[in-house]
Amino acid sequence: MRHYHHPDSVRTAEAPLLASLPDGALMRRAAYGLARVCAEELFARTGGTAGRRVTLLVGSGDNGGDALFAGAFLRRRGVAVEAVLLAPDRAHAAGLRALRRAGGRVVGTPTRPDLVIDGIVGISARGALRPEAAELVAGIAAPIVAADTPSGVDVRTGVVHGPAVTAAVTVAFGALKPVHALAPARCGRVELIDIGLALGPGELRSFEDADLAALWPVPGPADDKYSLGVLGIVAGSEAYPGAAVLATGAAIRASSGMVRYAGTAGEAVLSAWPETVASADVATAGRVQAWAAGPGMGVDGAAADRLARVLDQDLPTVLDADALTLLAEHPGLLAGRTAPTVLTPHAGEFARLAGPVGNDRVAAASEAAREFDATVLLKGHVTVIAAPDGAVVADTAGSSWAATPGSGDVLTGLVGKLLASGLAPLDAAACAARVHGLAAARAADGAPTHASAISAAVPGVLRDVLRD
Repeated sequence: MRHYHHPDSVRTAEAPLLASLPDGALMRRAAYGLARVCAEELFARTGGTAGRRVTLLVGSGDNGGDALFAGAFLRRRGVAVEAVLLAPDRAHAAGLRALRRAGGRVVGTPTRPDLVIDGIVGISARGALRPEAAELVAGIAAPIVAADTPSGVDVRTGVVHGPAVTAAVTVAFGALKPVHALAPARCGRVELIDIGLALGPGELRSFEDADLAALWPVPGPADDKYSLGVLGIVAGSEAYPGAAVLATGAAIRASSGMVRYAGTAGEAVLSAWPETVASADVATAGRVQAWAAGPGMGVDGAAADRLARVLDQDLPTVLDADALTLLAEHPGLLAGRTAPTVLTPHAGEFARLAGPVGNDRVAAASEAAREFDATVLLKGHVTVIAAPDGAVVADTAGSSWAATPGSGDVLTGLVGKLLASGLAPLDAAACAARVHGLAAARAADGAPTHASAISAAVPGVLRDVLRD
């Protein structure tokens, strides 16, 4: 599991090191790691380091000092290093002396560099790049390595309010920050440099394949189709039978447990998935351990009644699509529930439930989770999953290829099956989101894909994760 720490937590962890180490030692640790990554990047892109040219974009804060010291280290490896000082009177004095002693130069404009180091602003900065910096960055054609975070991108939210750096690589000093999970397109590849910080759990987390392998239900010698979790699905209609087929298929592919379908698209479901136990109504579906409801079920009075009967059973439940629309119209549907509920809105559905998402997706999802006393999975290129107790997970396996009709139905089936298997709601949502993102990337393989292909890719993703 990866942990992402807010700037305040990082500064608190830095304080005892700054007090105990010689002046500038912590900055030199960070700068050495930055220089090493830059040298590796130069070698990978150009085949060497000697004679290559690196430009430093140097702001007035500590990130400018990191860039200057990194430039001094690179100069000693034979790299031609030049620095553009965006605030000449406030440049880091010791870093500037080190660069000049090593043979680096201060210039007014970059001269066709092979690589650029972004040391404009650090983790305390807010807002877009200032005009001078924005003009410099806009004129750069070389790949950029960001020192700690890309300048102009909000460290806590990943939001860009105007001109900002788009990095090929970001070198994180001592700790990952939320921006590294929330703005992957701006950060590029993220390299974490250990500078000796002692940190606890992060304010934001992301699951990795090892977490999937530890949590995903796998049948043991004493298991049967019931003990692995029985999921009930209320989805689809005469108008949208495909939603039922997709949600049911994803649930079947997620584990060996039983799936019961309750709704009006039973014929289509059984045609595609004959192993399903189908009935026309929630009341006759049989015993289940969890419910998944919403995709394609409709929003009329009959659909509202079916949803009410599902929620009245007070079993772990995931709600998506039409169920979220019904919940927005009838918020009292969740009243009195004690069993876990997972809500999986996209931005439009979220707006109907809780108002516009706004710039801070983590804050929006967290507030909605508290309001509804439910785990909220806010879909997007980076899916944010927030629990009522304040825990937040960002899905870093997200793929834009998953933005295709029916993809959410697949995700609903995955979340529901994991809830039926006994996973905690945050774990179920986070594991399902990661597998869904990995399956989308595998199904696409660099080209447009579709929801059925994403579902079909799920067993292969699980096979690789569980084997490794």
